[in-house]
Amino acid sequence: MYNMKIEDWYTNHFETQLRGRYITMKHIYPLLDMYKIKYEISVPGISERGQDIPLIKIGNGEKTVLGWSQMHGNESTTTKALFDFMRFIDQKEIFQSEIDGFLNGYTFYLFPILNPDGAQLYTRENANGVDLNRDAQDLSQKESQCLRNIFEAIKPNLCLNLHDQRSIYGFKDGKPSTVSFLSPAANKERSITPSRTIAMEQIVKMNKLLQKYIPGQVGRYDDSYNNACVGDTFQNDGVPTVLFEAGQYSNDYHREKTRGFIFYSLLALFNIIGDYKSSLNYRDYFNIPENLKNYNDCILRNAKLNDKKKQVSVAIQYREVLRNETIVFEPYIDEIGALKNKFGYLEKDVKGAEILTNSQENLTVGDNISEIIDKNDKSMIYFQKINSIIA
Repeated sequence: MYNMKIEDWYTNHFETQLRGRYITMKHIYPLLDMYKIKYEISVPGISERGQDIPLIKIGNGEKTVLGWSQMHGNESTTTKALFDFMRFIDQKEIFQSEIDGFLNGYTFYLFPILNPDGAQLYTRENANGVDLNRDAQDLSQKESQCLRNIFEAIKPNLCLNLHDQRSIYGFKDGKPSTVSFLSPAANKERSITPSRTIAMEQIVKMNKLLQKYIPGQVGRYDDSYNNACVGDTFQNDGVPTVLFEAGQYSNDYHREKTRGFIFYSLLALFNIIGDYKSSLNYRDYFNIPENLKNYNDCILRNAKLNDKKKQVSVAIQYREVLRNETIVFEPYIDEIGALKNKFGYLEKDVKGAEILTNSQENLTVGDNISEIIDKNDKSMIYFQKINSIIA
């Protein structure tokens, strides 16, 4: 049993009570109830609509880490990964000495859902329409104030800002960006400050492990400084801050595969798995490729449109819509053109066929679609809204 691989453990023991994209307080309350005996759970604040903002404390070590997920309510993958992490720390089957090392070496404070109103509404913003990740200076919202109060109270040595990224990011070589990181800038000059260096080293460590699972699919964000962003503000305060971005893996629209990559990243960060005993060079951070906006959910190649002389490519993107506590993925036309530098998770060559959408001859950017068919052979369906892509 003690020789069990971490991948085998994870496949059989991840937190099955949390699945899909729609994760709210209703979904995590039963888990908090279960863990209140094991971990210290408090409610240091409430949302603008009066929902609890719970804080979980794990471990009793000298190194204090503060993490928060679902600052953007519709970004839930990292919340699932945090509960996978808690389930792992709570088990008695494998990696016990490493887990003891974590519990004795770290005190990990985490907000599983910082923006419970946004989570319920499935919006990036909170109930007042405010992006909490642009409220670091104004602290105009209760959620922002809650995070800042805890930051000042516990004085963390490291902060983890946990997010989801859209399925639009990739690299020049055509690989998608499945997980991304950023060591935010601490000033307009984007200086390599001591806190940034520490954050970069942690990212280097996690990237090294992730290359085993998703080689060439780890990205890095542009580090332009914006003091309205929480990460930039904390970094400016001298506290190393790591931005996590859970992205798309193949056609995994539930983001169940990506939650695993975030889980492994957390284990690497806390020195539970991976090559954590070797020295880290922050300069390796800059070898991680920067994200490009060069991906779409689907691209149809070599299509003929009735108003175009040349064959074109048609890019289709999904819009996430909350319906009856379910996330439905609504396809729409994102772009039409040569799209030579664009890639799709799904790509089809329609080989010069003249295409229709929703039985209309004109494909218009921004239009919602349900299917794309061959004008001359209605049985040829090149794209169809798949009702199973829901979470």
